[in-house]
Amino acid sequence: MQRQHDHTTDTAYKTRRDEIATLSADLTPDDPIPVVEYTEREHELWRMVCAELATRHRTAAAAEYLESAEQLAIPLDHVPQLRDVSERMKSISGFRFQAAPALVPLKEFCGGLASSRFHSTQYLRHPGTPFYTEDPDMLHDLVGHGNILASDRFARLYRLAGEAASRVRSTEALQFVGKVFWFTLECGVVRERGERKAYGATLLSSCGELDHFRDTEIRPLNVASLVDVEYVISTYQSILFEADSMDQVEDTVSAFWSSCDDDSISALHHA
Repeated sequence: MQRQHDHTTDTAYKTRRDEIATLSADLTPDDPIPVVEYTEREHELWRMVCAELATRHRTAAAAEYLESAEQLAIPLDHVPQLRDVSERMKSISGFRFQAAPALVPLKEFCGGLASSRFHSTQYLRHPGTPFYTEDPDMLHDLVGHGNILASDRFARLYRLAGEAASRVRSTEALQFVGKVFWFTLECGVVRERGERKAYGATLLSSCGELDHFRDTEIRPLNVASLVDVEYVISTYQSILFEADSMDQVEDTVSAFWSSCDDDSISALHHA
């Protein structure tokens, strides 16, 4: 299993990452997305990872993801400017990107989703571990989330997740809303024509996860059953939840996110 490179020991990488992150520090949602002048090494990393992912997506990605990605048409031969992808995505589904210096707190992240904004980084993963990263990076945010956010169906689901997280008050409820997001929009799988396909952003932006996900323990998608399941983001997933169709994904999570509150989530935990 490929583990995360400790980028804090790589001074050059840390300096470059901090340099890019600083561009988006203290921005408001209405501020323009900064332009980043990417290096040839960064363009090379982007090309390599995108080429490997594209090969796997042809057999492992859900049809709706592939159709949505074709609509968004993210460049595969160079690192695009986040503002350019954001403008195109907004014209398709109404969602747009907001530049973020790093992973943002769950409440803030979900608040953005409720307003059709997705917080995205602008730096790339460490070149020493190109095919798996536990940190969000621009490849994860664009290839994983951006591509599916060009789908009207998934844009609605992301908004519903954000509205649910903004509505609940307790830490327990917020964490459970986030857990449902994790096992669906981040790590969701679906059955298509008898085959297991990935639609979650974490799976679809990681060659390592795509090589691994069909060998994990697979359980039927059921929100109540998530109560007793723990997860870690620093390794490949050991348990995944599969829907019978994209319609089931939509029906299951939209029913939960559109109606959940602190009391209903507390009742799930104490059932």
